[in-house]
Amino acid sequence: MAEQVIRLIFPPAQLNTPVINTLIRTYQDITVNILRAEVTEDYGWLEVHIVGTSAMIESAVSWLRNQGIETQTLGA
Repeated sequence: MAEQVIRLIFPPAQLNTPVINTLIRTYQDITVNILRAEVTEDYGWLEVHIVGTSAMIESAVSWLRNQGIETQTLGA
């Protein structure tokens, strides 16, 4: 299994959208653990630890980007 720590930066339009819930339901073969977060009315970010196959993690990160979420890989 592969693992990555990723920072997800949410644009204001996505702050009230259940992105993490949808991610987990769509990619049932990955595990997502929220490590840190800061969310205000205008801005939000989460640091998540994702575990799964490399292909599933890449697909999940691609899906997040397609939702308008900026991603930054912080480590493995």
